Amino acid sequence: MNTKRIDAHQHFWQYDPTRHIWMSDEMPAIKKDFLPDDLWLHLTECGLGGCVAVQADQSEAENSFLLQLSMQHRFIKGIVGWVDFRATNVEERLQYYLQFPKMRGFRHVLHDEAQRDFMLRPDFMRGVSQLKKHGYTYDILIFTDQLAYTLEFIKAFPEQAFIIDHIAKPWIKQQIVGEWADYMVKIASFGNVFCKISGLVTEADWKGWKKEDFTAYLDIVVEAFGTDRIVYGSDWPVCQLAASYQAQFEIVEDYFSRFSKTEQDKFFGGNAVRFYSL
Repeated sequence: MNTKRIDAHQHFWQYDPTRHIWMSDEMPAIKKDFLPDDLWLHLTECGLGGCVAVQADQSEAENSFLLQLSMQHRFIKGIVGWVDFRATNVEERLQYYLQFPKMRGFRHVLHDEAQRDFMLRPDFMRGVSQLKKHGYTYDILIFTDQLAYTLEFIKAFPEQAFIIDHIAKPWIKQQIVGEWADYMVKIASFGNVFCKISGLVTEADWKGWKKEDFTAYLDIVVEAFGTDRIVYGSDWPVCQLAASYQAQFEIVEDYFSRFSKTEQDKFFGGNAVRFYSL
């Protein structure tokens, strides 16, 4: 186990069908509790020594749940939580979380919003504008159809530390690269934006994916962002819809095996430590 190697994107939950309404009938594999002891087994198998827990429910109760877990388990190095960025008291809420050193950033589930350019709402942008002065990062969770709006959003905050979750969920199942690649290159031109290589298998054919299905997407992201702004994340336990923890890890482990040890160490932990100030 390498304590400097980090899974920078995973979730914990105690399953509740009323809160986790995003889990469809096709997702029985994840409709149960997933807690730190479950993850620790996977981390140790893959030589990882820590994680960043990311919100899976848009409530401040979720923040409290994750913070409590982080106090009980030292390997939880950081948390990406949620606040209502549209609220008039958003700055007060951000200040409240400063007392919790493991709260490192926030996100909103933009890809589920009916308004596809939700991130450009003036009230939402006003809230996001408060992050930098409090030292917080922002995780961008979108689908590919929102990339044009995301580019405009990023341009508005040149000083804010952003990270794209799940390489913006391209059409891996259909093996379509297209405009996704064009926008990812444009977004990567902004040095304040990182990218999580995570959530790959859930965008592929859940029952029939092959390692080669991901190569073109990995090539584009690594070429665009370079080895200093890419970060490993498992998206566990969501990844279990399509692969075991070990199987999804082996996709990136095999891909990066041709890179130098220094580059591998950056991807598997160093960049996450730097981005989230872990």
